[in-house]
This record gives sequence, structure tokens and C-alpha cells, in this order.
Amino acid sequence: DMSKPAPYTPDQEAHLIEETKKMLKQQDQIKQVSSIDEARTIAGKLRQLINYHDWRYYVLADPVISDYEYDQLFSLLKYLEKKFPAIVTPDSPTQRVPGAPVKEFPEVRHLQPMLSLDNSYKPEDLREFDRRVRNLIGQSRTSWSYTAEPKLDGAGIALVYENDMLVRGATRGDGEKGEDITHNLKVIRTIPLRAEFSRFGIHTVEVRGEVVMSIQDFKRLNQERMNQGQTPFANPRNAVAGTIRLQDPAEVARRRLVAIVYHISYAVDEHGNNLLGKVIRSHAESMRILSQLGFKTLIDDLKVCNDIDEVIEYCRWWEDNKRDKYPYEVDGMVVKVNELDLYDKLGITSHHPRWAIAFKFRAHQATTRIVNVIFQVGRTGIVTPVAKLEPVKVGGVTVSSVSLFNEDFIRQKDIRINDLVLVERAGEVIPYVVKVIKEARTGNEKEITFPDKCPSCGQPLVKLSGEAYWRCINIDCPAQVIERLIHFASKKAMDIAGLGEATIKQFYKIGLLKRIPDIYRLDFRKIALLPGFGIKSAENLRRAIEESKYRPLNRLIYALGIRYVGEVTARLLADRINSIYDLFNWSVADYMRIPDIGPVVAQSLYEFFQNDRNREMIKELERLGVRVHKTTQQVPLLKDSPFKGKSVVFTGELRSLTRGQASKLVELLGGEVKNSVSRNTDLVVVGENPGSKLRKAQQFGVPIADENQFIRMLEQAGIKGVLFFDAGRAF
Repeated sequence: DMSKPAPYTPDQEAHLIEETKKMLKQQDQIKQVSSIDEARTIAGKLRQLINYHDWRYYVLADPVISDYEYDQLFSLLKYLEKKFPAIVTPDSPTQRVPGAPVKEFPEVRHLQPMLSLDNSYKPEDLREFDRRVRNLIGQSRTSWSYTAEPKLDGAGIALVYENDMLVRGATRGDGEKGEDITHNLKVIRTIPLRAEFSRFGIHTVEVRGEVVMSIQDFKRLNQERMNQGQTPFANPRNAVAGTIRLQDPAEVARRRLVAIVYHISYAVDEHGNNLLGKVIRSHAESMRILSQLGFKTLIDDLKVCNDIDEVIEYCRWWEDNKRDKYPYEVDGMVVKVNELDLYDKLGITSHHPRWAIAFKFRAHQATTRIVNVIFQVGRTGIVTPVAKLEPVKVGGVTVSSVSLFNEDFIRQKDIRINDLVLVERAGEVIPYVVKVIKEARTGNEKEITFPDKCPSCGQPLVKLSGEAYWRCINIDCPAQVIERLIHFASKKAMDIAGLGEATIKQFYKIGLLKRIPDIYRLDFRKIALLPGFGIKSAENLRRAIEESKYRPLNRLIYALGIRYVGEVTARLLADRINSIYDLFNWSVADYMRIPDIGPVVAQSLYEFFQNDRNREMIKELERLGVRVHKTTQQVPLLKDSPFKGKSVVFTGELRSLTRGQASKLVELLGGEVKNSVSRNTDLVVVGENPGSKLRKAQQFGVPIADENQFIRMLEQAGIKGVLFFDAGRAF
């Protein structure tokens, strides 16, 4: 049974959520506490609550309170600890707060060597590994199992806990010794500052893990770097390796790193007796223990296999079905003998353990030739050089173009037209030129000349101080206008189905769209007469635009295309306001009071909302019916809603309505739509071709409904017949 153990039972979670509500209500009274004993008791409860909510947010990615409520809990604990310094404990969440920059990283010796893994690239390599294991074990053992789990592509770390407290965190280094980066690792929320290993008789333990960055956060970080005129990182691994050795822990914290643990390398009791292979008998069991202690692990993707054929089947299945959908970079699978008592018998070489091997996935790199370079203008006016390539398959996808980012990037790598280049595409990350194969040059290569005028409007380009990018500052530049419209209508913004890039360009060309508010003035009778349209498609577009008026406030903020403002920042802002007009009165300092918003982003927000043209556009959008205030409006029900107060997850494709429409209906009927399944999920709605969420729902015993059952539940709430949106209500 590889179901994931949790640090909390459902009853404990319900109690902690209830305690959170009480603490938030009693903030003013708590701040009046004058007794140090009472303050110590309250602080202990606050630490327990914050640790629970950290686990929900960072390990499960399924928070049960808003960011604002979490910040209130954290601020309350900081207030008490400042008022009574004697109550501060080493494992307090406040001790994660970044300290002063450091100038050096002391060298420390690992409790056990951090060896590399032997690599395999084809099934026969794994069969050979199995034969070696069998020969080494001999006749003394007739059966054992293997485990197979994803091989994360990040930066290796070793964490040491003594008496349940984190005492050290180090890089891999040369395998024998690494650099002490405890101060940086403490700001990573998936690393517990205290873990109750003593429950299992463990006094001192060394836990191995990998620090990674999600592909989504990697894209966000690179976009920020490009916006600020910096060269982007080549891949998440490079970004992580550079981050964990930064001298400033505050910058480490800002980059949202994740630590995932995958191995216990050393575990002894208080008398120094080794517990691996005795008290902890298998690798799978060690992962269950770490999960139960609140660590983020790979247990959901770890499979115990009876033989090497089952290992091979699982490795290939994982590569074909999960690799490109996984939130983190994975470059293979790690195969281990599961039974820990066999490790000493199998032994190690100077390079790798004989009880484990890495099965490497097919490469996500390829070489191809640059045939041309064009220059594109983005919605913020940045001019980006894009290399056109001889089409090549990289990671199963045909790549024919790749961004060259900026003039400095081209000069640093000495990229020229007709060059042979190595291109990388890892997971969902955009293709990237790793290097030029200069040895293949023939003399026919041409240097790339950057334009001095905008390719779209012909206005002179400027390079602002400290930036690496040339920029068009003409606000009416057609390319910028079109990109702003595309961004506004995109899925993660206002999600207007049917208003994609091609349609927007068509409407702009014939004069139907010139500015964002024009979206809500479109003449659908004219659209119905356009080539490729018709009455039905025009009506579908009308409904999609009408539905977009009622998107949550964070989606509108993101849709406005404010420089440096992504989805996360938009949510942080929306949590703290009741109306977008509130931001008209905020200062730079007001923005910087929000965690994760620094001076550059704060200045950008301030300038946007102080701009008269932007203010008028927002007022115009409201006049056209776009919701700019928070609202709790719900559909009037004929009966009590079956979704009221419920947490709902969708998986698979629905036939009778879109996922967005279904989610909107659940929200309007008092429910909350989540992206992931947990033990606290109330219902999973299953459409055609469901994903792994169905398996998780079955594991956790979560109620499951098919589409027909979901429609009947809607009917119970008074929604019948054809579903569509009008004025924020569903019928």
C-alpha cells in the first residue's frame, strides 16, 4: 500500500481549521496579553497552526485559508515574539524569515557519502543491473522487490536532524563534503524546522533530497529577468543551482524553491545503533515515514515492483504519460532495491551504490541550423529576436523557432544566421539555445543586426538605463495593442473562448477591435457575416464575452497586462482589496507591505494605477459591465444547494458544458473549485478521459459523480435545461 500517510488525521485538520478561525477573530484580545506564560501558550498554538497551513500550501498545494489570513496569523506570532523575546523557539516559523546576507559557506562532511548513480538508457541496461544484483546476493535470498520513482533534475541536498530539530543543510559538493547552506534552506517551506523522528526511535538522521523549481515558477522567474533586462536561465536546474548558493536568503525565499526528499541515508537511535534495515526495513517504508512527518516526497509516484520487468514497464509508462505533464523537471527514473537490509551486502563502488541505478529518459536536446532571425514586438514594447530554425524534433515536439531574448544574449553566445546550434526543450519550458557548435562553421554565417526602428510602427527604439532590451515606447504601436488584447482574452486572464490570437488579429485588421474595452462593444451581427463565422459561432462568442464580465478580481488584475504582474501577484493584490479602485489610492510603500512584492514590481503597479489613461480604461470596463468589485452574489436556489460549502474537483472532459462554465456554476452555488484532490475534497466530478485525480479520489475515498449525476445535482439547485450566463447568473 503506497497511499500517502499524512501528518494529520481528518479530525485533527478540522480542529486546526476551527482554531485558525478563533485566532483570527481574537487578534485584538491576543495583542493585549500581558502574561509571558499566556503568550507562550498562544504562541505555541500559532506555531502549530502556521506549520499546518504551510503543509497544506507548500506540500499539498491545497490551502484552506487565504494568503491574507495566513499573513495575519504570521504577523500575530511575530508580534507576540517581539513583545516577549523569551518565548521564541528555534523551530518557530518566524525563524524562516530571511536573515542578513552571508559572505561564505563553510565546508561540512556528510554523515554518509552522497554518491552519484550509475546510468542506464535502455531496458537491457536495467536487466543487466538486475543480473548484477542477483549475482551479488547469491543463493542467500530468493526474492526481493524494487522501487521506481522519478529522478528530479535539481540540486542535491543533505539535511541533518538531531533530537527532531533541523541542525544542518548542505549541498552535495564533491560527495564527501558539501557547503553549509542551512540559512538558505530554512526559507524553503517544504523543509520542516522540526520533525518528530523520535516517534520512530530515531535520534540522528540524514535525509537526502533535491531542491527544485516548478516549471511554472521557472517561467515566471525568467520572464521577470527578461523584463528587468537580465539574461534568462537555461533550465530550472541551473536556476536552482544558482539560487541555493546566493548570499542573500531573502532572494532565495522570493524564488519559491521546493525541497523534495527521496532517501534516508543515515538513521541511528540515541545509543548510536543503526536503524536502517532493522527498524526501517524498506525504502518504501522510509518514504511513508517522511511523508507522515510532513516532508514533501515522491510517494505518489513511487511504485514497488516485484521484478525488473515490472520496473521497465513502469519507467516507460511514466516517460510516455507523465513526464511532460509533471510540475517539475524529471530526466529519468531511479530504481532501487527496496529491502534496506540488502544494501550492505550489495555494497558501493567509489562512484555509485550497487543497489540503485538511474534510468535516463530520451534526450530533450537536438542540433539544428538557424536559417533566419525576425524581430517581434511584445505587449510591453520589448523587441525580441526570434530565430527561425530548420524544423527539428526535440522531446517529441517539432521546434521551428526559438527566442534569442535580447541583443546581449546574441553577443554572449556569438549566435549567427546559418549557425548550427544545440537546442533544449525540457518539459513545457520554451526552447532554448544552449550553445553554438562553432566547430561546424563554414564561413557562410552572418552576424545578426538589431533594428533601430520598431518593426511594427517604425518609431525609433530606445534602451532604458540598466536594461538589455530595446523597446518601442509608442503606446499605439499596433503590435503592442494586439498583444495586450491577446493577453486580456487569454485562458489564464479573462478566458474568452473563441477570441484567440487569429480572431483578434482579424478583428483588429477590419477595425472591430482597437482597445481592450472594444471587446465588450463588438457588433455580433457584423461578426456573424464574416468569413468563417455564422450565427451560432457569433452567439457562442457573445456568451463567452458576457461570461468573462464576472471573472474574479485577480483574473481582471492579471488581464490588464501590468508589467511584472503575474498570476501570483494578482492573487496577492485581490486578497487585500474589495475593489480594483482601492489600488488607485495605494502608494509604492503600500504595495511593498505585501510579501513577495519588491520595489520594482511595486513601482510598476503604482505607475500603472496612477496613469490617467489606465484609470479611465478601468472605469470604462465597469460601465460596460465588467465586474471590478468583489461579490458574493449567488444563483437564487429553488432548494438548498448540494454544493454549498463543498470543495469540488473536476477531471476529464465534460460534454454538455465547458470546465470553466461548470466551475462557475459550482462557485455561484456556494461551492469552491479546487485544482487538486485531497482527503478534504468533498466531490470529484469525472468526465471523459479522466486523469490521475480520479485515482487519488478512489485512494482517499472521496465521493465521485459522473457528468449525468453532476447535471442532476445542478437541477436540484434549480438549474435546468440549457446552461448559459447572463448578468452573472446561470439559467
